Order: sequence, then structure tokens, then C-alpha cells
Amino acid sequence: MAFLFKRNPKTPSELIKILNDQIAKLDNTPSDRKKAQEECTRYLNQIKIILHGDDENIPQPDQINQLAQEIYSTDCLYLLVSNISNLEFDSRKDVTILFITLLRRPPTIDHLLNKKKILQLLYKSPEIPESSLFAGQIIRECIKYEPLARYLLIDNQTFWNYFEYVKNSAFEIATDSFSTLTDLLSVHKNLVSHFFANSNNLFQFIKNINNLLINGNYVTKRQSIKLLSDLILERSNNLLMTTFVSYPENLKLIMTLLSDRSKNIQLEAFNVFKVFVANPRKSKPVNDILIKNREKLITFFQNFNIDDRRENNKTLLDEKEFVLQQILGLPRIIPIQPYRVN
Repeated sequence: MAFLFKRNPKTPSELIKILNDQIAKLDNTPSDRKKAQEECTRYLNQIKIILHGDDENIPQPDQINQLAQEIYSTDCLYLLVSNISNLEFDSRKDVTILFITLLRRPPTIDHLLNKKKILQLLYKSPEIPESSLFAGQIIRECIKYEPLARYLLIDNQTFWNYFEYVKNSAFEIATDSFSTLTDLLSVHKNLVSHFFANSNNLFQFIKNINNLLINGNYVTKRQSIKLLSDLILERSNNLLMTTFVSYPENLKLIMTLLSDRSKNIQLEAFNVFKVFVANPRKSKPVNDILIKNREKLITFFQNFNIDDRRENNKTLLDEKEFVLQQILGLPRIIPIQPYRVN
């Protein structure tokens, strides 16, 4: 039979205490560390069986409650997060499962908010390559819960680090970091709207996203313009939309992206550009740029091809025609002929 039914099975409380002791040994000599890693793997697997069962064991609510209470009453989660890079690969996966399972219990939310050092370690995980992907999965699970998302987005300056993390030379870390950044700015719409209501956040975001659009590689640029497009088109982000389309430098950047070699980047840039054009209260500098480039824009959109395979092709074609008609309606600049004296 499995360990739960052996003669002297470890209680959930004993398992957590032993696990904490083994984690503390991960900083010892290499030989001791190897033994501690193996023990951590063994006890994490037993904890996973308590939570989810296996072929021979059915999860018991009272044991799960005991396990959770022991975790809350110790620094177990902090120890696991701070040492996750020292654990064996399978153990890192088990730590992720443990976190995600515990998050379904409301007391876990309070526990993490009372011990913010755990969230802070997870939040900065892209700085540690060995644990980044596992911790990234955990932090995105945390974001699903609004109190945790509020702390991460509103009350924590580490958020801005993600605009650097997404530039990581390791593709997996950069992509994972962008997934976290996207979730932070999309999962809880009211929270995101509150975030942009702060003018410092609003302008700092525009500065950072523009920097990614100008200096990012292809993948970063594509992800960034998609994020910007989604945020601007979200009705609850009206303040972001009206602010972004008021500045001529933003229009110039989007017009540059319209001519990008990537059709995907072009399309997302079009989704932002159409808001500039449709805005009934264009700032004078923005309107001047559109008028100055009227003829070039007409030629461009007359030849702007939209992928026929896209599901919303009809809508895109209608939007393209709308934009073209709006540009055609702009005043033409008629060159002044020099006056000649006969």
C-alpha cells in the first residue's frame, strides 16, 4: 500500500516539518545537498498524494486541512520559493502543483498577503533562470485572484521590471515574462482601469510600451503591439485610449509599424491607427500629421491587403474602408503656385 497506509505513516504536520528541515540542508556541501534534494523530492511527492491522491489513495479533507494549516503556520512556502532553483526538476513541478492547489483555498490568499515576501520572490523570478518558468506559472495563477493582482499591479513597483524582463535573451524567459505582463494588464479590467487612472502609471506605461515597439526584437514587438491594441480597444481603458491618441509621437510610431514587414504587426498597428483616425477630438498636432500624409495614406490603404483567412475578415475590410473614407475626407494640401509678374 502507499505511504499513507504504512504502519507508521507521517502525519501532514510531520511531513511539512521534515520537508522544511530538508530544504534548510540544500545549502550544505554537495554530497549533503544531493541527499537533501532526494528527500525533498520524496516528501513533496507524498504531499502531492495527500492533495490529489493516486491509484491507491483518495484525498481526505481532514488531512488536506491539516497540511494547509501546517504550511500556513510555518515558512514552508517561502522556503520552497526561495530554494526552488536548488530542487530537482520534478520537485519544481510539485511545488507549482502545491501552490496552485493551495490558492483555491481562501486562507491562502490572506497568507500570501500577510507574507508578501513570498509574492515578491515569485514576482522577481525572471531574474533566476532555473526557476523562472515554474515561478511564472505560479504568479500567473496568483493574478487570477483580485486581492493578489491588486498587490502585484497597484501596490508594487516591481511591475515595471517586467518591461525589462521581456527583453531577456533567453526566449523562454522573455516569453513567459510577457505572459505575466499581459495577464496583469488584462485579467481584472476594473483593476487595470484603476491602474491607468493614476497619471504616473499611464505615462510610464506609454513610455515603456513605446520603447518595446521601437527597440524590441520581432517577437517582443509583435507581442507589444498586440497588448497595446487590446488595451486601447478595451472600453474600460478609455483614459489610456484618449491619452495615447492625443500625442503625435505615438501616431508617428504606429504609422511606422503599419509598414512593418510582418503582416501580424501591420494588422495590430492598424487596430491602433484606426482609433487615431476615428477620434472626433483629434489634437491639432495629430490632425496636422494626418493631413500632411493624406496622399501617402490613401495610396497605402488602397493597397493594404488583409489576410482572407482571418475569421473576422469582413469586419476588417469594413474598418479598412472606414479609415480610407476618413482619410479621403481630410483637407488636401494644395501647393501654392509662385506668383509670376509678366
